[in-house]
Amino acid sequence: MYNMKTNELSIYDEDYLKSKIYIIRGVQVMIDADLAEIYGYETRYFNRQVNNNIERFDLDARFQLTKEEYQNLMCKNFTSSWGGTRKLPYAFTELGIYMLMTVLKGELAVNQSKKLIRLFKQMKDFIVQLQNVLPESEIKMLAIQTQNNTEDIRQIKQRVDDLTVVV
Repeated sequence: MYNMKTNELSIYDEDYLKSKIYIIRGVQVMIDADLAEIYGYETRYFNRQVNNNIERFDLDARFQLTKEEYQNLMCKNFTSSWGGTRKLPYAFTELGIYMLMTVLKGELAVNQSKKLIRLFKQMKDFIVQLQNVLPESEIKMLAIQTQNNTEDIRQIKQRVDDLTVVV
C-alpha cells in the first residue's frame, strides 16, 4: 500500500487486517484511524474526504463511537497508538467500506476496499459455519473471548473443522 506521508509502499497481511475489525453495537466495524492508515491517509484527511461526501454514509455505514464504546475499545487495545485524539472516532461498517470505494479515488483505494470487503465476507462465512456446528450460547461466549485475538480465532476454526469432520 502507498503511504502518502512517507511516500513508501506498505503491505498489510490478512491477520493484521482482521485484528482491525471489531464488533461494536453487534456489527463488524473498522475504526477511522485504522482505515486511514490502511488507505495511506492521515486520519484528518481521510475523515475530510468522507465528510465532503457525507450523503453516502448513512448511520448503517458509519457512526461515531460513544465515550463508553471508545474507552472499551481502548481497554482491549492497550497498545493502540490512538492517544491524543480530541474527537471520538468513527466506525465504518461493511457498507461504509463499500462507500469508501466511491469516495477515495485511485487504484490503491479500490484494491484496499476489495481486500477489506473480501475479509468481511470471509468472517461472515465463518460465523455462518459456526452457527451450523455450535450452539448459539457457545458462539456468543467464543465471540466475547476471542474478539480481536487472531490466535484464538485460528483455534476456533480448527475446532469447527474437527467438529465438521465428526458430524
